[in-house]
Amino acid sequence: MSSTKYILGVFDDPDEMMHGIDKLQKNSVPIYDVYTPMPIHGIDAKLGVKDSRLGYAAFMFGCMGGTTIFTLVYYFLVHDWPMDIGGKNAFAIPDFIPVTFEWTVLFASYGMAFTFFFATHLFPGRAPRVMDLRATNDKFVIAIDAKGNIPHEDITNILKEAGASEVKHNDRKYVSYE
Repeated sequence: MSSTKYILGVFDDPDEMMHGIDKLQKNSVPIYDVYTPMPIHGIDAKLGVKDSRLGYAAFMFGCMGGTTIFTLVYYFLVHDWPMDIGGKNAFAIPDFIPVTFEWTVLFASYGMAFTFFFATHLFPGRAPRVMDLRATNDKFVIAIDAKGNIPHEDITNILKEAGASEVKHNDRKYVSYE
């Protein structure tokens, strides 16, 4: 039994990599992930990646920030220490708008950043994990889960036919920088 966990197809050109994805999908080979040094238009749809829900989190954090500051300002200026300044109403909503907007943006931006880091497990101090270090520089890598898949030779042949410059059989999930 082979100890190979992942088969990596390394490509020099993004068009060849997209062709490789098409060939693998045509042969019903499930793709674990794709690593590229730059964003590639259309790859998310081709791989079936769902749209991000980060916008919903931003909206909820923004609502929480706006509600929080509006409640605090209302409490401070109306209930806790109401002041009669020039005969104006203590609950003048236009006076609350700038600080409410600022806190809405503050909570939305920080909440979105923390949500992103939590969802992607990118915490400060964590070592970066990549399948092939060249994928962050100049190569395009398709990773295929080798366990329970079609024979490895067939996958290797499909990747070579698609234009892979190199096919590697990894026995561990990630390469460390150490």
